[in-house]
Amino acid sequence: MSGSDTIYALSSGRPPAAIAIIRVSGPLARRSARLLAGGLPEPRTACLRTLRDGAGVELDRALLLRFDGPATSTGEDLVEFHCHGGRAVVGAVLLALRELDGLREAQPGEFTRRALENGRIDLTEAEGLADLLEAETESQRKAALAIASGGLRHSAERWRMQLIELSAMAEAAIDYVGDEDETATDEHRLFHQTQELADELASWLQQPRA
Repeated sequence: MSGSDTIYALSSGRPPAAIAIIRVSGPLARRSARLLAGGLPEPRTACLRTLRDGAGVELDRALLLRFDGPATSTGEDLVEFHCHGGRAVVGAVLLALRELDGLREAQPGEFTRRALENGRIDLTEAEGLADLLEAETESQRKAALAIASGGLRHSAERWRMQLIELSAMAEAAIDYVGDEDETATDEHRLFHQTQELADELASWLQQPRA
């Protein structure tokens, strides 16, 4: 597999459903939309188009959305077909995409992997998305959503800075021999701040996971 490939997949739930969202990401995304829909909307806008296969057979009337990279969820050019969610309709649109040169069906999690590789999300956010999909309780949902939204990344950066500061304080306490009362105060402050950080980390580790 290569990030230069153009991939497609059903991004919504399994049909039948009212609406199905089929997503295409990669360098040939816009070309695939032109071939099926005959034209593209302006970036980040939607338009109603008739989708046709390579033989010109009408497949469905669908909303077509266009997103130009790198400012997309995957960091690549991306299009979405919002079509009717019947099994036959979804199957026909997926088949039409499969028959286009240069496109292949996405592997499980590949859209998220591309977002990670292209810097649209970090590893903690990717893990949060996975947890969000597996969440079964309200507490699991809240915890996963916080991680997926970048909460863990911000917390981890703050923890890292605190550890650097505490390390510097510890080195200074070892290297500097001053007034006994002053040294005791510094050691107490170092212990107190270290304990606070340890308690915060322990509390986070005890949070429910999906």
